[in-house]
Amino acid sequence: MLENWLTPVSEALCTLAEENEARMGAHLHIHADGIPDLKKVKLAVLGIGAEEADAVRERLYRLSWPHKHLEVADLGNARRQEPDFIAPLIMELLQSNICPLIIGREERLLQGQFAAHHGWQKSVSLALVDEKLALNPQNPADSSSYLNELLMSKKKLFHFTAVGLQAHFLDESVERYANERHFDRLHLGPLREDIHVSEPYIRDADLVAFNLSALKRIEAPGVLQASPAGLFSEEACQIARYAGVSDKLQSIGFYGYRNEADPAGHTAAVIAQLIWYFIGGFADRKNDFPVSMDGLMEYIIPIKKYDYQLTFWKSSKSGRWWLQVPVNIGKGQKRHRLIPCDYKDYLSASKGELPDRFLKAFRRFDP
Repeated sequence: MLENWLTPVSEALCTLAEENEARMGAHLHIHADGIPDLKKVKLAVLGIGAEEADAVRERLYRLSWPHKHLEVADLGNARRQEPDFIAPLIMELLQSNICPLIIGREERLLQGQFAAHHGWQKSVSLALVDEKLALNPQNPADSSSYLNELLMSKKKLFHFTAVGLQAHFLDESVERYANERHFDRLHLGPLREDIHVSEPYIRDADLVAFNLSALKRIEAPGVLQASPAGLFSEEACQIARYAGVSDKLQSIGFYGYRNEADPAGHTAAVIAQLIWYFIGGFADRKNDFPVSMDGLMEYIIPIKKYDYQLTFWKSSKSGRWWLQVPVNIGKGQKRHRLIPCDYKDYLSASKGELPDRFLKAFRRFDP
C-alpha cells in the first residue's frame, strides 16, 4: 500500500549507498525496486520534496554508522507535497510503531505530520524549533500563518512548545495568545546560555518540527528567510539528539530547506548531521516513561505555600526527572501526566519555589 504514496530512491543514490559498507547508506533498508521489509524497522526516512530530500541523502549516506542493532529504512519521496496527502502515510507508519523522519521543503507540511498524530491519538503535544511563530491570532482564517490551523483549535492540541524563539520576531498579539493558552516558550538567549535547558521541553513532545530558519544564516543559508541570528549547528544537533532519545517522541520533521538557495550544499550537510544526531539519540533510548514506569524512583516534596505535595520521579536508567501532575487526568492524557524536568527543578521545588513552567502545566489539566 505504501507504493501508492511513494517514489523510490534514485539509482544514483542507491549506488552511492553501496559504495562503502562503513557508511550509513549501506545499512539502510532503501526503497529501490520495491518497499523494503519493515518488520524490524523502527525509524524511516521520508522525503517530501525530492530535490531537497535527495540533496540531504547525498550527504547523509556518507556519514558513519555506529548502530549495530538499529534497523532504519529510507522510503524514498512522497509523490505529492500536500499535508492532506502525506497525513495517512505518516499515520500508517505510526500505527506500525515506526518513527517517521521527514525531510520537507514547506513549513506547512507540519500540518500533515500533526494530522497523522491527531488521527491516531486525540491528545497531542507538539514542539517546534523555530525563530518565530507563523501565527495570526487576530485572523484565525489566515492561511499564510500555517500554525493557525494547529494552535488555534483547542480540541486538536493538548500542548505546544516553541524552542529557539527570537523576541524581535514575535508580535504582541502572539505573545498574549501564547500566555492565554499556557504555551511553553524557550527563547534563544536562555538556550544559548545553557543548551541543556531545552531537553525537558523537547522531551514533553509527541512530535517535533525543526524549522531550518531557526539556525543562523552562516550555518544554514539554504532557507526561505535566513536570519543573521539563530542557533549554531552544534546547538541544533544537540537538540536533535534530545528529540531522538525521548521515549515519548514518535515523529520528527525537518522543514524549510530550499535546495536552489544552497548551491554549495552547506545546508544539506547540516540537515544530514541533524538527522545523524537524532538517529544516535533514537538508538540510545532507555524505555523510560511513557513506555515504562520501571526503574523510576519516587521523591515526594511537601509544598506549604500551596498546601499540597509534589511527586517527582527519577529514572535509574537515564538519570532524567519528571514531575507528576497533582490534578485529575482526563481520558487520553495519561502519557502527559509526568512533566519532564531536571534536577534543578527538583531542588527549586524542595525550597518551595515552583517554576512558571510547572504552573502552566497544572493549568493545562484544569477542566
